[in-house]
Amino acid sequence: METGKIVVVDDEKIVTSAFSTLLKVEGFCDAHFFNSPREALNFLKDNTPDLVISDFLMPEMNGLEFLSEVKKLYPEVSKILLTGYADKENAIRAINEIGLYRYIEKPWSNDDLIINIKNGIERSYLLSQLRQKISELEAAKKELEKYSKNLEQLVEERTADLKQSNAKLEGIVTYCADGIVILNEDGIIEQVNPACESLIGLVGSKLVNASIDDYLFSEKTFISKELHKSEGNELFLRDFHIKNPLSNAIVPVEISFARINPDDGFKRFVGVIRDVTEQKKADRLRDDFIATLTHDLRTPLLAAIQTLKFFLDGALGELDDKQKLLLSTMQKSNEDLLGLVNALLEVYKYDAEKLVLNKTDFNIYELSKQIFDELKPLADSKNIDFTIDCANKDLQINADRSEIRRVICNLCGNAINYTQEGGKVIITIKNESKDLIFSVSDNGCGIPQEDIPNMFQRFSQGTSKKRSAGTGLGLYLSRQIIESHGGKIWLESVLNKGSEFSFILTDTVVNIPTGVQV
Repeated sequence: METGKIVVVDDEKIVTSAFSTLLKVEGFCDAHFFNSPREALNFLKDNTPDLVISDFLMPEMNGLEFLSEVKKLYPEVSKILLTGYADKENAIRAINEIGLYRYIEKPWSNDDLIINIKNGIERSYLLSQLRQKISELEAAKKELEKYSKNLEQLVEERTADLKQSNAKLEGIVTYCADGIVILNEDGIIEQVNPACESLIGLVGSKLVNASIDDYLFSEKTFISKELHKSEGNELFLRDFHIKNPLSNAIVPVEISFARINPDDGFKRFVGVIRDVTEQKKADRLRDDFIATLTHDLRTPLLAAIQTLKFFLDGALGELDDKQKLLLSTMQKSNEDLLGLVNALLEVYKYDAEKLVLNKTDFNIYELSKQIFDELKPLADSKNIDFTIDCANKDLQINADRSEIRRVICNLCGNAINYTQEGGKVIITIKNESKDLIFSVSDNGCGIPQEDIPNMFQRFSQGTSKKRSAGTGLGLYLSRQIIESHGGKIWLESVLNKGSEFSFILTDTVVNIPTGVQV
C-alpha cells in the first residue's frame, strides 16, 4: 500500500501549496494537487486514487458535486471534505448522500489531518481488498463449474489460491486498528475482528449470532432498522455508543457499512466501527472555548459602552462637536461588536442544544405591531411604504415570545435595509387552523435563485450579487429558532422584483377565529 495516491482539490492555490508542503514532510510522495475540480476529474479518469480531499466552496462546482462524480468513478475510495464551521450541516448531509469518509473543519490540526489521511488510505485499501477477495471467490466458483471435468485438479489449485487470499484478508482484518464486523440484513453478527472484540469487551464466540443492537445503541435508531431501510451499497451512522461490560465505559463510535456483493440479492454488510472519543472531546473543547470567549467579552464591552455614554451625556464635562462625533463612532462600534458577541452566544446555545424555550401564550399581532412601531421611523427615513396586514388582531399563539421577537425583528429589519427608497414592505399575519403563517415581503432587488439555498446558512453574507456588512448570523439564528419550535422558515424571491421571507409554526395557535374548522 505504501503511502497511497492522494488527490487534493481546492480553488485557492495557497491551500494546495500548504498541502503539498505538509504531505512532502510526512513522506507522501504520490500526491497531486488541483485548483480546478474539472481538471482533477480529467486526471482521475486515467489515474486510480487511494484518497480524494476536496474543498466545499469552489466556483466551478462545489465539493459535494465534485465528490459525487468521484464516487461514480471510484465507489471504494475514501473521500474527505474540507468545510468551514458554517458548512457543517452540508458536510453531514454529504455523509449519507455520497458516502463521505470524513469532513474536516477549517482551520484544521495538521496532526489530526495526517491521521485522517492515513486512516482514509487504509480504509480505501481495506474495502478494495474485501471486495476484490469476494469477487475472486465468485470467479473461482464459476471457474469450477466451467471446468467440472478437471474438478479435482482445479479444486486443489483454487484451494491453494483461496488459502493465500484468505491469509492476506485475515491479516488485513486482524491487524486493522478499527473494529470490523460482518452482519446480515437483520443485524445478526457473523464475524468480528480483534479490534471489534476490544471495543465491545467480549470475545468473538460470545458475539457471533447475537444482534448488533445488543451492543451498539443510539437514542434515535437501531442499526438493524437502518440496514433494512438502506437501498444503497453504503451506509454511514453517527451518534452511536458502545457500553463495554468489562470497563463500564461508554464509547462513542461511528460506523461505515458497505454492502457485500450487492448483486446477489441477499444483503450482507461489512461494517467498520471507529472510536471517536477523542474527536468528541475536541468538539466539546472547541465549543466550550467559543462560548467562554464570547461570554467573557461581554463585560468589558458593556463597561466601555457605559463609559462612552457618560462622556456623551456630558456627565464629565461639555464636549465639542468633533469629540461627540468621535465618541459616538466608538460607541456604535462597541455596540455592533456586542451584538455580534450576543449573536454568537445564541448560536452556540442552539447548536449545543443548551437553550430551553420559555413558551407562553401571547398576542402575535401586538408583538408585531410593537416591532412595526420601532422600525417605522427607519422606513420613513427611506420613504418606504411599511404596512402590516392581519385579519385577526386577537390571534394568540403559544411560543417563546422573546425568541419569536428576535426572528420578526431580523426579517423586518433586513427587508427595510435592502429595499430601495420609495419601496414597499408588508408584514402579513394569518393562520390556517392552528398553524401560524408569518411573512415579510418587499419589492427590492431580489435574490438570485442559486443563492437562496445558502441564505439560512451560518455566516452567509448577502448574495453573489451584493455582500452584506452584517455578521451573517441573523437568518441562521432565525432558522434555528423556528426549527426549535417545530416550524419551518423559507424564502421565495424573484430577481429585480422582490423577496418574501416566511415561517410557519404548526399547531401553535391557541384561539381559533370564529368560523374556522379545526
